[in-house]
Amino acid sequence: MAAKLITVLGPTAVGKTRLAVHIAGKFNGEIISADSRQVYKGMDIGTGKDIEEYFFDGQPIQYHLIDIAEPDQEYNLFSFRKDFETAFNKIISKNKMPILAGGTGLYLSAVLQNYSLKKVNFDSARKTQLESLCIDELNKILLSLNPNLHNSTDLLHKDRIVKAIIISESDNIPEKMNVDFDSLVIGIIKPRVELKKNITKRLKHRLENGMIEEVEKLINKGISSEKLNFFGLEYRFVSQYINGELNYNDMFQKLNSAIHSFAKRQMTWFRKMEKEGVKINWIRTEEIEDAYKMVDKFLSANA
Repeated sequence: MAAKLITVLGPTAVGKTRLAVHIAGKFNGEIISADSRQVYKGMDIGTGKDIEEYFFDGQPIQYHLIDIAEPDQEYNLFSFRKDFETAFNKIISKNKMPILAGGTGLYLSAVLQNYSLKKVNFDSARKTQLESLCIDELNKILLSLNPNLHNSTDLLHKDRIVKAIIISESDNIPEKMNVDFDSLVIGIIKPRVELKKNITKRLKHRLENGMIEEVEKLINKGISSEKLNFFGLEYRFVSQYINGELNYNDMFQKLNSAIHSFAKRQMTWFRKMEKEGVKINWIRTEEIEDAYKMVDKFLSANA
């Protein structure tokens, strides 16, 4: 009989961590993060790790795939899927319930839809050659190799375009996971107006409580502007503010608007997953008792 996995997903600022922690506390679980940036050390506030939330009834909830890589290290989808498999097997070996939680659609799909992925070497002469080309030239190469990209953001950032080309050109045999599971997928949603208010309120709090200093530390460690740009919205716009390219108000407005747009793109990805056959059981943040009932029914089936 296949093992069981509970997945908690949703757009940014809806309370995924809180729900995952409560489910873990109620059902003897451990959490596997599905966030492409929370793997990096020293990127806590901008990525919303919220480690202080990993407690239930005063007891710590074990989490995995957070703080496992340095910001200057290469970490990619293949790395994540391999690490997910290791964490999943470790959790079930302890007779505990694995709970996959996060908002990185590509990472979630790679697990739930068991993508075939290639293992590639990004430290190559080909990478140096590609990095000398402009983004338009790189996009033409990538689209000629892969007209149907999983992730359209591969076309926006040079580092991602180069990696996507190297993956597409690789003749390594694609691999699937060696784990078998049934997953209950719970999605959290909020009314759009409420979500926008949450995003803005959270952003103000983070900027006033260390996010700018966090980015400054990364810059002082030698993390390049291009790498910060690759790390996403908070690191991109805050680094532009630190470098004097934006004033504080412009930085805030642009970043706030970009996060709202990001939340919409996340929902578009989740709807795509549904069209491709992934059943997502949507609940509102306050409907936590409904989530408990779903989990209880899921775990009781074929027990």
